Amino acid sequence: MDQLLRADDLDVNEVPDGYIVYQLSRDKVHYLNKTAAIVFEFCDGKRDADDIVLRVNQLFDLEISADAEVRNCIESLLKEGLIQSSK
Repeated sequence: MDQLLRADDLDVNEVPDGYIVYQLSRDKVHYLNKTAAIVFEFCDGKRDADDIVLRVNQLFDLEISADAEVRNCIESLLKEGLIQSSK
């Protein structure tokens, strides 16, 4: 799978409960809760979706896998254009 990275046209501001992200190209504001912000941070161009899912599960020390939820988060970030696949 392709590596995931954050889009270039973003102004990211940390707030107590996550991130406020302004997407310049779409003139749109996004709110990322803490979990989505962590997934977003893992999208650094060095990891694919499988690695990000694994890391989030490890970070939160989840006994029951949250694979589906993390993958849904990744898909949402991709759909909104906040992250992209590197080719």
